[in-house]
Amino acid sequence: MSPADVLDDLDRGLIAALRKNARKPVAELARDLGTTRATVTKRIERLEARGIIQGFTIIVAHDADDSAIRAICHLAIEGHNTDAAIVALRGLPAITGLHATNGEWDLIAEITVATLAEVDHVLSRIRALEGVYRSETSLLLRSVLV
Repeated sequence: MSPADVLDDLDRGLIAALRKNARKPVAELARDLGTTRATVTKRIERLEARGIIQGFTIIVAHDADDSAIRAICHLAIEGHNTDAAIVALRGLPAITGLHATNGEWDLIAEITVATLAEVDHVLSRIRALEGVYRSETSLLLRSVLV
């Protein structure tokens, strides 16, 4: 990954704010992040151009969209690459949850997409991350505890 591919604190803060409320006005985002509207606008455009932000959406209950495909991806990360993997995974819009864990797996990523082809694409991106040496993914078929 080149230095230009790395997300900085402002990028991560902007992504987190947009995940909470993608409809928040740029002026409010700028105020919350301690920067200018022009900077926020340029950052959003750059993140979109790089494919990090691939669209803006709403958050719904897991069972509200029966057509959504959800999966859990267990990841084993070698060496001291976990922090870099977390940063990279936070930037993937299909990752709707990310958890550090103990035992055999280092991270568990929740994936939500519209098609199986998107699952394949996301898994390819995840497996290409530096330090990811093993993964296991399960599709979630239905919720049994409501």
